[in-house]
Amino acid sequence: MTSSLKQLKEYSTIVADTGNLAAIQVFHPEDATTNPSLILQSFKDDVYGPLINEAIDYALSHSQDEEQQVRDSADFLTVAIGAKILESIPGRISTEVDAHLSYDTEATIAKARKLVELYQRRGIPAERVLIKVAATWEGIKAAEVLEQENINCNLTLIFNFDQARACAEAGVFLISPFVGRVLDWYRTSQPENNFNPEDEPGVKLVSDIFTWFKQHQYKTVVMAASFRNSGEITALAGCDRLTISPTLLEELDISETSVSRRLEPPFNTQPRSTNLSEADYRWSQSEDPMATEKLAEGIRRFAQDQRTLFSELRTRIREVN
Repeated sequence: MTSSLKQLKEYSTIVADTGNLAAIQVFHPEDATTNPSLILQSFKDDVYGPLINEAIDYALSHSQDEEQQVRDSADFLTVAIGAKILESIPGRISTEVDAHLSYDTEATIAKARKLVELYQRRGIPAERVLIKVAATWEGIKAAEVLEQENINCNLTLIFNFDQARACAEAGVFLISPFVGRVLDWYRTSQPENNFNPEDEPGVKLVSDIFTWFKQHQYKTVVMAASFRNSGEITALAGCDRLTISPTLLEELDISETSVSRRLEPPFNTQPRSTNLSEADYRWSQSEDPMATEKLAEGIRRFAQDQRTLFSELRTRIREVN
């Protein structure tokens, strides 16, 4: 009997939501995605030890200012780990811009350019990299500029249909709606409800986005993310891409439960309407407490992980100095 994971690969591109090379080599995903929490795990993985030392050496050789050294070493390490992962996958690596820049369009653009330049110095072309940016209005506008420079972007922390729509209208390459975090919010706010995976609000959000993108012929890729259980994943079989943790990849790999396509591009197409304005976007967010809360929470989490990464690197830099 064919595993559920192998069946799923017939309908959707599988992306590994991990920086663990052993897991990537076991499950053979097309792409992989990283974030500061995954980069932090590199400090516990002997495989990445030399890269951490290389990042410190790079930072010390490029600046005398400690805070600049910390930021330079973080950028270098993030790219070095991304490059290492690319040796084990055929597709792309998503590399995240510092969440502290989520509300600064120009700073996000500058950081993205720097990350791509660091990849190119390692011989990795821009087309193998996705720059991951939080889907704030400022992040979407930064991605719009970057896409025009052929720097493809992954707009993350999508919790709201109009967030996704604004990304498509900006010509963003890929978006990441967070299925599990949507469920987390509804479990807290509506504890009396017991959602089946196929009826979960996050699953429905992804389905609505996928259908609307295909109906209006937007090329933006829909990559569902942040899963809490394998039922959510199989309920979205047919979504363009699915980014999955090693734990759930293993569960799907040993399961022989039948998987069928659940998302199909609609046969009919519709004309595009006028693009959302900034006011439209912000009003939609204010009307959606779940999206407002989870977007802010997600940015805070990523920023905290980034600060922890900075702290680890600062300690290493001081040890060398």
